[in-house]
Amino acid sequence: MLIRHADAKRDAAGCAAVYEPFVAHTAVSFEETVPDAAEFAQRIAQLSERYPFLVAAEAGSVIGYAHAAQHRDRASYRWAADVTVYIGERAHGQGVGRALYGALLPLLAQQGFQIACAGITLPNAASVALHESCGFELVGVYRRIGWKLGAWRDVGWWQLELVPASEDPPREVGPPARLVDDG
Repeated sequence: MLIRHADAKRDAAGCAAVYEPFVAHTAVSFEETVPDAAEFAQRIAQLSERYPFLVAAEAGSVIGYAHAAQHRDRASYRWAADVTVYIGERAHGQGVGRALYGALLPLLAQQGFQIACAGITLPNAASVALHESCGFELVGVYRRIGWKLGAWRDVGWWQLELVPASEDPPREVGPPARLVDDG
């Protein structure tokens, strides 16, 4: 398995294929319309301007991806980033999520982010286990926050401190950090 930065043209269709079952058949994603490869290419290009967007590839095919995104739009939140990871059905339970977060989280810290936040539609034991194994801690639950597949859904929020807490002013967040060996 190779972890590398996503390329919008090369990886959009693979990322869309990984994501499709989560949108179409589960409440894991609150999106209701499956994005196609063109939409995914735009997302990769846009997010990559400010945040790392990584893919896990095996035999040239995308088997999972992880990226960061803006947490909130108020200026004082600029040191926090939302993170997400999606793994293709055939790659579940093979350590792909841990490998992706193992690459993504240090890049965010290097870039200057202080906190990573992850929202998980509940129940989702596998995602909770992944995030907690990576050091994330539960900070709260939004009850009945989304309606999908005929039911109200709760979303739990987990948080990870990327750098040790300090009372000193943080440095400004820099451009996206790059993997040392990007395959």
